Amino acid sequence: MANDEYDQRHPRDAYAVVLIGDSGVGKSNLLSRFTRNEFNLDSKSTIGVEFATRSIQVDNKTIKAQIWDTAGQERYRAITSAYYRGAVGALLVYDISKHQTFENVTRWLKELRDHADSNIVIMLVGNKSDLRHLRAVPTQDAKEFASENVLSFIETSALDATNVELAFQNILTDIYRIVSSKALDQGESSQNPIGERRTLEISKPADPENKGGKCC
Repeated sequence: MANDEYDQRHPRDAYAVVLIGDSGVGKSNLLSRFTRNEFNLDSKSTIGVEFATRSIQVDNKTIKAQIWDTAGQERYRAITSAYYRGAVGALLVYDISKHQTFENVTRWLKELRDHADSNIVIMLVGNKSDLRHLRAVPTQDAKEFASENVLSFIETSALDATNVELAFQNILTDIYRIVSSKALDQGESSQNPIGERRTLEISKPADPENKGGKCC
């Protein structure tokens, strides 16, 4: 997608949040579960970038989230990394039943911090918690990684909807409150639209807060 088309489809009154991580960790189903309450067992790998929107209530205010689902394959990396620049939040997703996807989180985090605003709000998400009988990534290991890298952390299951709503609600609430606070500090209205290239000054990280078969 060309940059001008990206800008046209990236409204300035919405919070942009990207989903990143290896292919197959369930990013697309997290997106569809949150925005449409749907789950697709036959979900195919994302090609390039896809997005969906949903409005939620935070502190009695309605805010709009635009969630960008990025492809995990290496060949799409140049395309997807361009979307990090406009994001104010990111869900860094791995599969709890595949340790390699957790090992690759370090690389994804570096890429995100190389391309995104330095103050982006990041949440580490261990998806497919319904596959607890196949768990390959101990929850404590993920918590320690999140703590060391100043990330919030949660485990989810797009299949049975565990913590999906909570994950998005938490990161969007953190973003909203940070932006509102800084806007007031700067003498601006907290209801001003949030520009896609606005720099957020974040002084501390967000606080962190699980059926067999194929799932995401």
